Amino acid sequence: MSELRYEHITVDRAEELAGIEHSVFTTIDSSDLYDADGIAKLAANFPEGNFMVLDGDRAIGMGLGLLVDFDLDSPDHTLSEIAGEDGASAHDADHSWYYGTSIAVFPEYRGRGIGRRLYELRKQCVRDLGKRGIVAGGVLPGYVDHKDELTADEYIDRVKAGELYDPTLTFQIENGFEAHHALPGYLADESVDGNSVLIVWHNPDLANDGDVE
Repeated sequence: MSELRYEHITVDRAEELAGIEHSVFTTIDSSDLYDADGIAKLAANFPEGNFMVLDGDRAIGMGLGLLVDFDLDSPDHTLSEIAGEDGASAHDADHSWYYGTSIAVFPEYRGRGIGRRLYELRKQCVRDLGKRGIVAGGVLPGYVDHKDELTADEYIDRVKAGELYDPTLTFQIENGFEAHHALPGYLADESVDGNSVLIVWHNPDLANDGDVE
């Protein structure tokens, strides 16, 4: 296998990167996924906070986000409410939180530490910019197997306790994120009844900003 390269996203890669997300998140309605215009806007306005992974000349993964004004005391939201309908228009360089909108990697490249490296790049960006931390609505792919007997919050608590394994949430917890409560109606994904989980990472260079119930 060739050596993978991690670079900031570019406008000319927007169509290719959108294709990655659509091929990876097949249960999510396309209205809640990036199109090329949204990614191009991120590349133009916030390249330092958005990353792609290249194998040769082929993009095989990405980690996207924007800076938003997030209130830990009123944390409930949907993806479009926080990021804008295009996933990019809510970005403001003066805002204090990095909001992670997507991490997507082609399945055949998983298990190579790509997701972990993308999280490291996001965290370093936050520290370099002096922002308060990272917030996101994490997907819950494992919930599809438990939604008939557990509420989303019960499922999250079981994953946090180590009683259940979720491919995404368990990984995020292992990478230093705090998992909080479910975000119902966060995105259009019938497989998990629209649920995601609020996750938060605080910048260790700054004083702790408190917690979320």
